[in-house]
Amino acid sequence: MRKTIQATVVSLSLLAAFTIAAASDLATGDTKTSAAETRATRTKQEKPGLSSEQIDQLVTRVMVTFNVPGVAVGIVKDGKIVHAKGYGVLEVGKKDKVNAQTLFGIASTGKAFTAAALALLVDAGKITWHSKVIDHIPTFQLYDPWVTREFTVKDLLIHNSGLGPGAGDLMFWPTSNFSREEIIANMKYLKPADSFRSAYAYNNLMYIVAGEVIAAVSGISYENFIDQYILQPLAMNHCAANRSHLKKHNNVAEPHLIKNGAPVKTARLEATVYDRSVTAAAGGIQCSIQSILKWHAMFLNKGRLPNGDQFLSEQQQETIMTPHTLVPVKKTRREWFGTNFSTYGLGWSLEDFHGYKLAYHFGGLTGMTSANAMIPELKLGVAIYTNQQAGNDKTAILYPILEAYITDDNTDWPQKLYTMQQKEIAEAAETTVFSDQPDYKLIGSIERYADTYKDPWFGKVVISLPNNRKASQELSFKSDRSTVWQGKMVPLASDLFVVRWNDRALNADAYVKFSIDFAGRPKGFTMKAVSPLTDFSFDFHDLNFTRLNRVRQ
Repeated sequence: MRKTIQATVVSLSLLAAFTIAAASDLATGDTKTSAAETRATRTKQEKPGLSSEQIDQLVTRVMVTFNVPGVAVGIVKDGKIVHAKGYGVLEVGKKDKVNAQTLFGIASTGKAFTAAALALLVDAGKITWHSKVIDHIPTFQLYDPWVTREFTVKDLLIHNSGLGPGAGDLMFWPTSNFSREEIIANMKYLKPADSFRSAYAYNNLMYIVAGEVIAAVSGISYENFIDQYILQPLAMNHCAANRSHLKKHNNVAEPHLIKNGAPVKTARLEATVYDRSVTAAAGGIQCSIQSILKWHAMFLNKGRLPNGDQFLSEQQQETIMTPHTLVPVKKTRREWFGTNFSTYGLGWSLEDFHGYKLAYHFGGLTGMTSANAMIPELKLGVAIYTNQQAGNDKTAILYPILEAYITDDNTDWPQKLYTMQQKEIAEAAETTVFSDQPDYKLIGSIERYADTYKDPWFGKVVISLPNNRKASQELSFKSDRSTVWQGKMVPLASDLFVVRWNDRALNADAYVKFSIDFAGRPKGFTMKAVSPLTDFSFDFHDLNFTRLNRVRQ
């Protein structure tokens, strides 16, 4: 609630300030420059941007700095594609090159397609933004019955559900082990972190629900709706929501992680690129730079296609690009870009960037990152895709490209972001170093922890002695739903372990804290990520396991 009250006070203060300023101008006859004149002046001062040669040099440097095998960069300006190029390789150790038609997993930047699909249905009169979700998905149920009844279609898109960041993501991250029906059925077990509509907290599950709303209203699958009613009309030929069409498509970037200082190919959420994505509506679309620039061009042309036809009404485009949920402004963005406001629209983040309105979205999958950004006043759109989970690689390319159209600043973004990233890694490492042979010795038998435990939405986990060695000071952790969640548990303190996953590339080791009954016997456990840098989609903190076989103790 504190965030909501502060936001309200800020809004009222700004309103009062604007009212006083307007009254003063009327009283004094002040001839200050109007907003329109300011925009016009600013347009005249627009910078030329980076040349293709400068972009080539920037991307090459970023690839070396962040150890990225492949990158694609696209820019549309004033309705024309001014840069669309691939760099590096599809897969490390192989010769096939990235080009403008290469498909990447565009991750959460694809949320904008889900928002646009719903907007098309609103334009068609099939649904409204205020329609109740349960009217279209009767099985939709959240922890609070009142919230369930009041949840609207728009609420699905603006991260105001009251759930914590990334709540429930372990049902599909880092591998997909649940069906959409199971994900929706399990949402009723997720306890809220805030009250409904009181705070911003990024959530993927609601977009999965939104995709099922689209299917229910249209009568066809989410994937086929996107392909038929968005990708085909926009001639986005190198882009796919229904990924079954990609079985014979070879120009696809492979995901990579860093292992022992070098990029190595890693697994996707699904077994192959052409398998159905359970998270399609939240981030499962595959697309190329060449195609995504047509998407940007449509938005920058007020929802019109190149032939002048209205694809998305201006009213719905305005709704998509209108602030709906306040987002706390990060200190770095305030210092770097003069950012004073930050909000979330429908599938797009919205904030001020050096005095311009910036619409953007970042995305990340295992082994891939993406960025889409538009500055409507400049009729500028930029897209960047990479096939390595470096995080800051995409922004090290994006920020110099955007700023080159606006300022004369010459910030060394690759070095600045790399230095910041390394500092964060070093600071996190100081608090997360554990020995495989810890000094702590368990009091009592380790056998008392061994049993099957169950979380309401994540399912069963088996805690056992490795090879049934009773003298061991370790336990084994094995999930019933995912082969990824297997590892050894090392004791740190009384009833506290750290589980180290067998797949070390996950970088997501977690604490396991057992709760004890009055007889001194473990009755369940909770979890928490060890490192502060662990992606929020590893939402161990939302799990609450109960022992199933306590009668045998």
